[in-house]
Amino acid sequence: MSELAAFWSYLSEGPLLWLALTLAAYVVGDACFRWSGRKPWVNSVLIAVAILAAILWGTGTPYGTYFEGAQFVHFLLGPATVALSLPLFDNLNRLRRATLPVVAALIAGSATATGSAVAIAWALGAGPTQLASIAPKSATAPVAIGIAERVGGAPTLTAVLVILTGIVGAVAATPLLDALGIRDWRARGLAVGIASHGIGTARAFQVNTTAGAFAGLGMALNAIATAFVAPLVLWLFL
Repeated sequence: MSELAAFWSYLSEGPLLWLALTLAAYVVGDACFRWSGRKPWVNSVLIAVAILAAILWGTGTPYGTYFEGAQFVHFLLGPATVALSLPLFDNLNRLRRATLPVVAALIAGSATATGSAVAIAWALGAGPTQLASIAPKSATAPVAIGIAERVGGAPTLTAVLVILTGIVGAVAATPLLDALGIRDWRARGLAVGIASHGIGTARAFQVNTTAGAFAGLGMALNAIATAFVAPLVLWLFL
């Protein structure tokens, strides 16, 4: 056992181990998702997070050590976000025809996402740091963390809330929109992108290409809108 512990200690110091485990955890999550028949509640990211959290907890590995390897995946968030411009370009004519509804939905969605979260947290007795951390939770992770730092929040807490928001949105969006009878893929995609950023956008692409394109648009526009809305909402409550 002592030799095994020493071997694990040696491996855990290498960033490639955590990169490999991150990719392996997602492969397992994606396999479960496919095995379920692509059910929205069998979320690949949620499964991967659970697997990695169990490994980190079981081995007593600090998050900083893990992130030395995971930062390579984190770096790809930028190029992946930029790549969303391709389906947006393919749907450019549809976007132009829906400019007014998109702007109206963006204002309503961004204000609701930020205002409702802060209002509920404030009503439950959350302090200023917690309120500032939760306010940008519907923006994509790099933007949300930057906003949290500017308004006095805790970036690590914001990162967790962003991930949870994305997972909840990806899981709940399809059955909720079906129950509401919303059939327009543009409206469905935009709603998911505004409410649950990249994880929701990935789910939208799995359902429909047009929904994915509009989800990418919603995610990008909400990142900009949240930078203005979050400080205003915090000012109203604090």
